[in-house]
Amino acid sequence: MADRSGHAIVIGAGIGGLLAARVLADHFERVTLLERDALPPAGENRQGVPQGHHAHGLLAQGRIAIEALLPGLTRALEAAGAARGDLAGDVRWHLGGGFHCRFASGIEGLLVSRPLLEAIVRERVLALPNVALQAQAGVTGLATGADRRRVTGVKLRRGGGEETASADLVVDASGRASRLPAWLRELGYEPPPEERVEIGLSYTTRVYRRKPAHADGVKAIVLGASRDQLRAGALLFMEGERWILTLGGYRGAHPPVDEAAALAFAMQMPAPQFAEIIADAEPLTHAKTFRYPASVRRRYEKLARFPDGLLAIGDALASFNPVYGQGMTVAALEAQALAAELARGTDRLAHRFFRRAAKLVDVPWTIAVGNDARLLGIREHNGFANRLIDGYIDRLHRAARTDPVLSLAFHRVANLMAPPASLLRPAIAARVLLGHLRGRRNGRRPSFDRPAFAQPRRS
Repeated sequence: MADRSGHAIVIGAGIGGLLAARVLADHFERVTLLERDALPPAGENRQGVPQGHHAHGLLAQGRIAIEALLPGLTRALEAAGAARGDLAGDVRWHLGGGFHCRFASGIEGLLVSRPLLEAIVRERVLALPNVALQAQAGVTGLATGADRRRVTGVKLRRGGGEETASADLVVDASGRASRLPAWLRELGYEPPPEERVEIGLSYTTRVYRRKPAHADGVKAIVLGASRDQLRAGALLFMEGERWILTLGGYRGAHPPVDEAAALAFAMQMPAPQFAEIIADAEPLTHAKTFRYPASVRRRYEKLARFPDGLLAIGDALASFNPVYGQGMTVAALEAQALAAELARGTDRLAHRFFRRAAKLVDVPWTIAVGNDARLLGIREHNGFANRLIDGYIDRLHRAARTDPVLSLAFHRVANLMAPPASLLRPAIAARVLLGHLRGRRNGRRPSFDRPAFAQPRRS
């Protein structure tokens, strides 16, 4: 480890900010997290994270990345009530109009609420001797030298007064509501080009008491929307023997808050377990609703001019449609990328980091935007090639109802463990074609709502 010197400030103490602070602690004498919210007790939601009330997924690659940054974190979360599970053996996936077959994938997932995950990560990061957190400290702008070529700290409001905190490096991890583009404009810089994909997503969540017999004994059920059914949902095990049930919908197919209306909404969904939980399980919370209008990506790597001593990370770079569960995983991978670039020094750090982060964002962004474009018919993202892929993926999902090799290939891509192009490998494409031909020969699509447990054969 290099000698540590200087002071780094991280704006925002969510998952992205905490993991950035973990990395910065190896390279700076002091690291300060500035968080505008008051910190709640462990396991309770922060006021500034309305999505924390809803179902969250940590992709397999994200769990691996966070574990590498904070060794022993998985065990600590389990001790606090989180549950490990096989991605395809303990979770049911209703995709493309039917359930994928159930099998032992060897891909390990972690079922934990967002507030508990954040609390345990925060506890581990703040245990580092050179990391401190200042709560209820809202950053209002950037401080710079006279020539405005280098950021020298931040302006913040705390306890009714305003002050300036000096730093050698400032990292914006304030999330999708980041004000960094406006701050750059105030300093005479161009804001980053922005990509925005309107999706009109709304979802409603309630927590229920869990019984082992619920949901056929599995730990989670995920229902993806389709062109014919713009409703989605997730039923996930949560610490404390609870279920968290999130119902979602696009462009007007918005789930209601009222319990009776929510039951009627769920009864029209092709996964019957959602309605069963609403009808049978004891509700433990009031329903919470959240609207997510658009996925947004800020292309800092394309800027010709950018001040030294400044970075952005996590949702401040790209905010993904949350139904794909990519945000926390991408933040963890970006933290690892930041560690690699800091190991090379701080010269042209922003230029190097933004280029590296852009490559990390490319794949999940392509997956999320491509799927939303096909789902919602977004013309500018739904060209001829996308429509061909759409038909191929539909056939893959249908064949994956009985073929665990295809299901495994899909989950590896969805969990950022393999590139999307891996689904086009000849061995995989041949299985998709074979499954399609079998389906045509049978003349019907069989029901796999309660499929047998299968074992994959590797291609």
